[in-house]
Amino acid sequence: MKKYNKLYNAFMLTLSALTLAGCNDFLDTMPDNRAQLDSEEKIQSILTSAYIDHEPVLVAELVSDNMDDYGANNPNTNRWFDETFAWKDETEDANESLNSFWESAFVAIASANEALQAIEEMGTATNSLKECKAEALLCRAYNHFMLGCMFCKPYTATASNDLGLPYIEHPETELNPQYERGTLAELYSKIDRDIQEALPLIGDSHYKVPKYHFNTKAAYAFACRFYLYYEKWEEAIKYANLCLGSQPKTMLRDWKGMANMTQQADAITNEYVNANSNANLLMLTGYSTLGIVFGPYRNYSRYSHGQYLALNEDMRATNIWGGALSFYMTPKVYTGTNMDKTIFWKMPYMFEYTDPVAGIGYNHTVYPAFTTDECLLNRAEAYILLKQYDEAAADLTTWMQNITKSTKTLTPANIAQFYDAQEYSYSDAEGLQSTLKKHLNPAFQIEEEGSTQENMLQCMLGFRRIETMHAGLRWFDVKRYGIEIPRRVMNAAGAPQYKSDFLSKDDKRRALQIPLKVREAGLEANPR
Repeated sequence: MKKYNKLYNAFMLTLSALTLAGCNDFLDTMPDNRAQLDSEEKIQSILTSAYIDHEPVLVAELVSDNMDDYGANNPNTNRWFDETFAWKDETEDANESLNSFWESAFVAIASANEALQAIEEMGTATNSLKECKAEALLCRAYNHFMLGCMFCKPYTATASNDLGLPYIEHPETELNPQYERGTLAELYSKIDRDIQEALPLIGDSHYKVPKYHFNTKAAYAFACRFYLYYEKWEEAIKYANLCLGSQPKTMLRDWKGMANMTQQADAITNEYVNANSNANLLMLTGYSTLGIVFGPYRNYSRYSHGQYLALNEDMRATNIWGGALSFYMTPKVYTGTNMDKTIFWKMPYMFEYTDPVAGIGYNHTVYPAFTTDECLLNRAEAYILLKQYDEAAADLTTWMQNITKSTKTLTPANIAQFYDAQEYSYSDAEGLQSTLKKHLNPAFQIEEEGSTQENMLQCMLGFRRIETMHAGLRWFDVKRYGIEIPRRVMNAAGAPQYKSDFLSKDDKRRALQIPLKVREAGLEANPR
């Protein structure tokens, strides 16, 4: 069921009047229902609307190499899932569609801009208002950043010639404003500006529940990820250091402790998103089926992370630490008729009944937008790209020894030795073979295949794929590293049967298409 945010009209005015309906109402009703933002409390209140409630995670998982097609005989799908998995321009809508994400992101941006305007009028005389300004700037930057990650090419040296997105910096006061997409370089420059203005002001003193806001550590983790994608490796390391501190091991997820808990999906998923965990930096909520798709259910199971992927590429493959039993929390395997899932218990499944008698309502979940574990691996990547291999190996060791029982210490030499002995995926005639490592084709310069740097990147990307499984971030690595994806259709035994499509490193579908009604309103489409 489609849940429209009460701020929908704000979005409609914010970007090219997606439809004219509702815009006149906006002239009479402000995004916060005409509340005058004349106090710190009201500003703090509107900033709760500066976070998206329709996540892009499921789309990002479906379009990545984390999913296979289990065939037309599996009825557990719908047209939106079919389109998304096939990298088709979206014609169906859903709570987790690209259209819903787009709307939610621009509503959040509108709320951030309303807060920033109010703060400018009130001034930043108090520490609380300074922190509110930082939060608003970070929310505006983050929402534009995530829109760019989904709808644009990755940032490269050609960014000044690549399509960006409009960067909305002020509350809209006119009907049907017209926008140009601008360049990706301009988009990233404005995100950079907002982050740099926000970080000196950031603080947690006014938050009642800091983990549901851009607290200080979440801000540093965001900066780390952004500058990694911006190809500013030193800056990524700088902000990772500020986020992780001098003892990063103490900041990571307590996988060993979770393994000692009652092994039930609800208990583990609730612990995974526990705001008291040091690992969870920023928690977001959404109208989402993530807890179903990546839970022990047949729903939507035609496209799945199944045993073939797990045994050959990630969770259950023989890796540098050993096998699947080395994990503190072993992957969960579910098989049966129209059921082939290998998953980690992560995102909880929550249901909000709007009519308990009829049994209808909305699916919800909670998910961590930033974690210390991801931040650590982001720092490892930056170290590798700067050829600081010992430092990278130390971070990779810390991550590995935290999620597995391995006591092995990784070095550039033993990493290179292990990965150099592995085959590359998709090297067979049909392009269906699956292995731990993929050919890397980033736009930035890396050393040749078989080099220490390339082997360490393979290690880091494999670790991060496991760390971010079911969280959508693998898609951004696929884009940034030019990883190619064959669309395999699996047979009844769960093995590759044939290839239905292929996403090459230069495929234009890597920049997902902006929503149809936005294109119809005049915003330039992504090329196809």
